[in-house]
Amino acid sequence: MENARKTLVVGGNRYVGRRLIDRLLAAGDDVTVLNRGSSPPPPDVRHLVADRDDEEALTAALGDLSFDVVVDQVCYTPRQAATARRVLAGRTRRYVMTSTVEVYEYEDSIAPVRETDVDPLDVPVDLELPWQNPEFLDAHYGEGKRQAEAVFASDPALEWTAVRVAHVLGGADDFTGRLAHYADRIRTGDPIAVPPANRPATYIHVDEAAGFLFWAAGQTFTGPVNAASHQALTTEELCEAVGAHFPDGKTVFQEVEVGEVSPFSFRRCYPMDNSRAVRLGHTFGNARQWLGRAVAETLGKDG
Repeated sequence: MENARKTLVVGGNRYVGRRLIDRLLAAGDDVTVLNRGSSPPPPDVRHLVADRDDEEALTAALGDLSFDVVVDQVCYTPRQAATARRVLAGRTRRYVMTSTVEVYEYEDSIAPVRETDVDPLDVPVDLELPWQNPEFLDAHYGEGKRQAEAVFASDPALEWTAVRVAHVLGGADDFTGRLAHYADRIRTGDPIAVPPANRPATYIHVDEAAGFLFWAAGQTFTGPVNAASHQALTTEELCEAVGAHFPDGKTVFQEVEVGEVSPFSFRRCYPMDNSRAVRLGHTFGNARQWLGRAVAETLGKDG
């Protein structure tokens, strides 16, 4: 592996990250995984253990290592971004941050949103917010990712890109429980909470998301890029795919003016435009073509 590409994956030792690591290994990369040690990486992978929030420990764990590319699966806050920028500057040619469609959560657009609709250079950064508080971070997930992107954009010490990943579906190892939420209600006939004006959203299969990150790691473009399958899906389409596995079930939608709604129901319209990635040479699948397979995988059904 003397001439292999040296790749560091920060976090991401399950779901999308596990598939990404498998792709990197299959391509012959010399892979290093850095996480807190909660779960071991696959064989043939160098494993570094450190808390990424502890800059001194992170620096010590990396030692004198350098990399051709870093894929950061767990950068959630501007503080983490600032630490990563300081520690990794000079250690890597390219930095790929896994971001999210939720950076567009304040948008409400009939047209699919483009990367320029949320320009990191226009996003104010506040390092003093309680980013270390899990409840605060959970409630400000999209904001944390926006500000993390802004840190890299404001002082590009690294060749960086932020991959804004659509809502991920598929895989027997889907730990989110979001499709299970619909399955439970359809099986029992319990109501599914949706807003009166329920908007469509963009999705990506878990394998496609891993494939996109793998592809992005080998490119040279910079700045944000949207990663989403073609065609937006509605909650009704998702429920139809789930309901196909429960012929005795019943899908009942309950409109909710205020308050919490089901996981894939949206009051705002912000499906992502994936044309930048397409122009750069990536080929996406069609969400309606893989939806049935994704649901079957997650629910543990045949077909």
